[in-house]
Amino acid sequence: MKNISEVLQLSTKFLQDRGIEKPKRLAEELLAWVLGMKRMDLYLQFDRPVEEKELAALREPLKRASKGEPVEYILGEIEFANCKISVDKRVLIPRPETEILVEMIKKSAKGSVIWDICTGSGCIGIALKKALGSQVVLVDICPNALEVARKNAIQNGVDVEIVQGDFLEPLKGRKADIVVCNPPYITTKELLSLSPSVLDYEPIKALDGGERGTLFYERLAALLPSHLNPGAQVYLEIGSDQGALVKEIFKGGPWTKMSLEKDWARHDRFFFLEMQ
Repeated sequence: MKNISEVLQLSTKFLQDRGIEKPKRLAEELLAWVLGMKRMDLYLQFDRPVEEKELAALREPLKRASKGEPVEYILGEIEFANCKISVDKRVLIPRPETEILVEMIKKSAKGSVIWDICTGSGCIGIALKKALGSQVVLVDICPNALEVARKNAIQNGVDVEIVQGDFLEPLKGRKADIVVCNPPYITTKELLSLSPSVLDYEPIKALDGGERGTLFYERLAALLPSHLNPGAQVYLEIGSDQGALVKEIFKGGPWTKMSLEKDWARHDRFFFLEMQ
């Protein structure tokens, strides 16, 4: 019977031979998940035997990982801003940078009505509901994505409104104090250069921001003002090279504040607006 150390070595080699990035880390995550342990605890129990039924349970996740499927989809969930968020191929995998956006809003939010537009898995709105207790509306055009968002709301114990429709269309006649949006912002041309783990598995509609990558910011600039209460705030995630372009799109609107904020890599990643 093989022990944890031996299984890790074999699993790492299996993934490495198939050209998978960070094979050791991935092998650790999968084995820890199968054994119901924390990844670092594997190193405290290197000599622990791995039973045949545990090896059998590891084979299918390893096979999926060897084909490039993201580990988040294999495990079915991700930790995000103090929430457990379920993910599958119906929604994008939340990125760590987006947690910065959640923290920004938690620190500076004014008002009680929050809309999370292009919500996908619901991770942003659910995290804000959990932290602030505000009235939160999750909006997405994709009913399949909203099924995942609904599941995430339930498993995180929060009561949010879920609305299906194209962008702001289903919110006619309503107004918000805070709007957050992490829309598709990759140019149609750049989609072709994405890694296979993204292009082959994550939903393309949630990535494609049109020819310039700014389609949804242009729509927001045109439609948002009539949906905002006085003093409302808008928080957007943007592409790392889109800061100046997005700022230009919103120039001349009814805003008293406009600012770009950076991510951990010091790239422009977030755009903040405040209404008159």
